[in-house]
Amino acid sequence: MKYFLVICVLILSGCGGEDKNKLLYNEVMDIHDEVMPRMEDLYNIKKDIEEKLKDPGALAEGQEEKLRKRLAQIDSVSKLMMTWMHEFNPPPDTADDDQTKAYLESELERIKVVREAMMATIAEDSGAQK
Repeated sequence: MKYFLVICVLILSGCGGEDKNKLLYNEVMDIHDEVMPRMEDLYNIKKDIEEKLKDPGALAEGQEEKLRKRLAQIDSVSKLMMTWMHEFNPPPDTADDDQTKAYLESELERIKVVREAMMATIAEDSGAQK
């Protein structure tokens, strides 16, 4: 009876790791899916700024420099997202559950940083529009 109990616990804990990793993967992808459409917002903000920079004489003193810094910030956030997507390479299903969990936890933190940077960048533009 004792051995049967040990075997059941081992089987259940093995299955749980896989399910938890699937949930973790889904969480990573949910954040990606949340922020990916916001890339278009960044593109539109960038396009508006570039349009303003076409006529620097119409800008208030110091505004050109601020707009150029803003472009650099937008480019940086866009690159952050593209780098994350390029580097995201989840382990195959045959990989060790603990290694998969560690990888996905690390990627979850990375994509959260992308989300925070992107949302802050977009919000900064919204604040400037008011």
